[in-house]
Amino acid sequence: MTAPLAPTYAHARAPGKINVFLKVGELMDDGYHELATAFQAVSLYEDVRAYPASDFSVGFSGPIDTSSLAVDGSNLAIKAARMLARKAGYRRGVRLEIEKHVPIAGGMGGGSADAAATLLACDALWGTELSRDELLGMAAKLGADVPFALTGGTAIGTGKGDRLSPALAKGTFHWVLAIAEFGMSTPDVYRALDSHRERHAQDIFPAVAQPTVDAEVLQALRAGDARQLAEALHNDLQAAALHLAPGLGGILELGEQMGALAGIVSGSGPTVAFLAPDADTALELQVSLSASRLHVLRVTGPVHGARLLHD
Repeated sequence: MTAPLAPTYAHARAPGKINVFLKVGELMDDGYHELATAFQAVSLYEDVRAYPASDFSVGFSGPIDTSSLAVDGSNLAIKAARMLARKAGYRRGVRLEIEKHVPIAGGMGGGSADAAATLLACDALWGTELSRDELLGMAAKLGADVPFALTGGTAIGTGKGDRLSPALAKGTFHWVLAIAEFGMSTPDVYRALDSHRERHAQDIFPAVAQPTVDAEVLQALRAGDARQLAEALHNDLQAAALHLAPGLGGILELGEQMGALAGIVSGSGPTVAFLAPDADTALELQVSLSASRLHVLRVTGPVHGARLLHD
């Protein structure tokens, strides 16, 4: 009996995300913060194709300028492939070709989506047949957003954002994304938040050690109620992002004037996500913001996490 041929390549896709809620705990001795966040995976995807190779390499394509991205061992997708190879005892390498659509350094987890899709693609290419739990364990070691890119949907993240529990979400939420022409460093935004808290220690409530997601957020997601969710949107990092990039404030105001229920800086920014009540309003908002010379995309959520595709 002839053995089945090894695949010539494997193709996986993973979504970007929006943090519809993010509370940041106090700065801890290890330099990190405890988080409480509600993620929603949205219909903006990274595509990873993995090809057999003798070593590890990565290249990029797509509508986004990727000239600033690392292509050496510091790239998160390369780290994911190497980690899987070590765990599986695989002795060769892989050539990764990534078609990018999620903004770089935009607070939407594009690099994490790359890593999640890489784990799936390499597992399929190499026939390692690791369990979902094993892949999630590796994902958690790669970064807080990587496990969510694998699972998708809607989830609550605690700890450093990597301890996930699924959240019930009904229906479809309609978002319009205003994409900045620049990226923001997540560590810089966290440092700006810590500085803001120090400067205003007398005026604001101190950060708690272990924050939690507000019940109103969970209720809005369960009900599939965009108006209720708009009232509950929250991001502790938003003030820090606006301090570093004041122009984002004008974009938030503009979107809300043009019909958005609410706007929020996604994660550490600078992407601004506007929640619309329905598909028609989202389309109108997209057209209006585009006329203001903003780069905008219309997406929906929640969507499934990383999955293999068969070209």
